[in-house]
Amino acid sequence: MEQRFRDKSVIVTGAGSGIGRAAAIAFAGEGARVIVADISGAEEETAAAIGPAARAIRVDAGHEPDVARMVALAEEAHGGIDVVFANAGISGGMANIFDTDPGLFAEVLRVNLIGPFLAIRHAAPRIAARGGGAIVLTASVAGLRSGAGSPAYSASKAGVINLAQVAAQQLTGSKVRVNAVLPGLTETGMTQPVFDHARAVDKLDRIGRLNPLQRAAQPAELAAAVLFLASDDASYVNGQALAVDGGLSSSHPVTRQAYGTTAA
Repeated sequence: MEQRFRDKSVIVTGAGSGIGRAAAIAFAGEGARVIVADISGAEEETAAAIGPAARAIRVDAGHEPDVARMVALAEEAHGGIDVVFANAGISGGMANIFDTDPGLFAEVLRVNLIGPFLAIRHAAPRIAARGGGAIVLTASVAGLRSGAGSPAYSASKAGVINLAQVAAQQLTGSKVRVNAVLPGLTETGMTQPVFDHARAVDKLDRIGRLNPLQRAAQPAELAAAVLFLASDDASYVNGQALAVDGGLSSSHPVTRQAYGTTAA
């Protein structure tokens, strides 16, 4: 197997499940030493699945002292930082604007947007000191336009996309690249109730049918995109938002004619 991250020091937040866990395992599989961070306690399970190359830490990604402690652990355990995947996030439910509690809206922004901001603020100088590297932020196709998430979630992810662009510009000359990955519907802990319900009523085939591939993604597919953005394979990719959504965001919603059928 290719070892694009041999001896690299990597931090992954939200690594207890879903995309974060898949990415942490993939980074380690390509030679990285990984700080596995999560607030749930499941970070220990991810670290155990990886083995000696991983160190687990309980972190609230939107709480600055926790982020500072996480960065300090990477420096202490691995001698510095080369890559950060700021992935931790929460959904905030599906209520409309008028039924959304302002406190919940603020909490979604704290975790989903302030979290990546804190990761950049604390880790980017360390990455620059090592001669450069990469930061990848988890946004969402919900951050591109309406229809893929709640108001709070969508607003937070739109902010993440812009944050990646601003950070890339403000890190000019540092050799630190900042990009965002934009998942479409992916089977993770956050979306598990949707998938469980679809299985229970034998309608799993309807999940993801609005995109041209007509299916949902698996966490490993998103992890592959994250590792690309974090690697030297993407050495000239900076300040970009990469949608990994089966083609969902390539069009406004329409009623599509299925492949191989004829029009009525």
